[in-house]
Amino acid sequence: MPTGALRRVMLLVLLAAAGGAVLAWFRQRSTAGDPVPQWPAMQPLGVVDEPPVLRAVDSTPSTAPSSPPSTAAWRPPDDAGNPPAGFPVKVKESSGIFHVPGGRFYDRTRPDRCYPTPAAAEADGYRRSKS
Repeated sequence: MPTGALRRVMLLVLLAAAGGAVLAWFRQRSTAGDPVPQWPAMQPLGVVDEPPVLRAVDSTPSTAPSSPPSTAAWRPPDDAGNPPAGFPVKVKESSGIFHVPGGRFYDRTRPDRCYPTPAAAEADGYRRSKS
């Protein structure tokens, strides 16, 4: 490589490094007093923040295990894409449409979610298929 070309390359590298240092200094200076923005905490779909429930402490031993009732509004399909029993409404999340049994595209729809009633699917923001 000729000496003149080498000098030009070295000058360009030096200018790029100096420009990067100045840019970093300006960024640091402009955000020094600003707090770093934070994304809100992500939660899985269907999870609702509820305050903890305080209960009185019972000194008598409990014989029956207490389990909370299932409040799932929807269920996922099985591996073959079939809705579980009692959840016949098929929802495709990408389109925002739900299909009911007997509908034109019901049999060939592979659902992302399954709901027990059309009203439950509408309550989650999905619309009924037009055909």
